[in-house]
Amino acid sequence: GHYLHDAETLVHGTSRLGYGYWVMTPLRTGRGFTVLVNRGHIPESLPGTPAFRTMPRPEGRVTVGGLLRLSKPGGDVFRANAPAKGAWYSRDVTAIATAAGLPADRVAPYFIDAGERPGPQGWPAGGLTVVDFPNHHLSYAITWYAMALAAPAAVLLALRRRHPQEKEWPNT
Repeated sequence: GHYLHDAETLVHGTSRLGYGYWVMTPLRTGRGFTVLVNRGHIPESLPGTPAFRTMPRPEGRVTVGGLLRLSKPGGDVFRANAPAKGAWYSRDVTAIATAAGLPADRVAPYFIDAGERPGPQGWPAGGLTVVDFPNHHLSYAITWYAMALAAPAAVLLALRRRHPQEKEWPNT
């Protein structure tokens, strides 16, 4: 597809490079729909500088590879998105597309975090999405084996309290 740089949006965010912005750029595909692409992270100090305004952007037909991500509407925990002020705190696809004047019925309901392909001057830095599946298998195994050992002990204790040792009854 082709990037629509005039509808580019900066979304506040943090990466392993520190606090800054995610560069969300609409990509008009050959099929006629638009998908937002997170081209990467830029430092907080870069927007508004001459270096940012003159930074080369990919032109012509491009191929994007990355991770498909679901829209994150509303803002972050402490701040709501403020489209009128151009202040974005979450990657809310519908709101960003509406604010950019893109037809909502032709915009994909997801965005793509682009892979590692920095811009010509090293910005934006792509490929910073962290996909981490923690491995807690050992703690799960210890927990379940401990419960398996404790269950028979609990049953024995319950049976012992329920049926105390029989006492001899006098003959009647």
